[in-house]
Amino acid sequence: MGCFPGIVLLISGLSALEVSAQSPQPVSKTHAKKATAKVQFGIASYYSDKFNGRSTANGEIFNQRRMTAASNTLPLNTWVRVINLHNKKTAIVKITDRMHPKNKRLIDLSKAAAKILDFLSFGLTRVKVEVLGSNRTRTNSK
Repeated sequence: MGCFPGIVLLISGLSALEVSAQSPQPVSKTHAKKATAKVQFGIASYYSDKFNGRSTANGEIFNQRRMTAASNTLPLNTWVRVINLHNKKTAIVKITDRMHPKNKRLIDLSKAAAKILDFLSFGLTRVKVEVLGSNRTRTNSK
């Protein structure tokens, strides 16, 4: 029975790695390029109108009518597909901004994107986010 504790430790180590891979931690702007998760699950919200016209982290001016979003776990200027898990509606957005470091949500969308995903009246929704890369490759669908 002397070799079993080593096996248990190995299995425990793997479980810890799996847990950390499933719950990505927020990254700073300088470390955002190291985020490699191609699919993430979490809560989406949408921007308050007070941010309309303000500069975003990538230098663009935020506009509620554009298909953009803020994320602390995805690299700036990355295109992602956001899927509302409640109704399966999808939107493709560009990550242009960061959220407050203490914000635990996965993504904060423009109102245009939230409207396509059909959760404006709810404020929050569970989403799946798929990384598409630095080029927008597909169109939005309802």
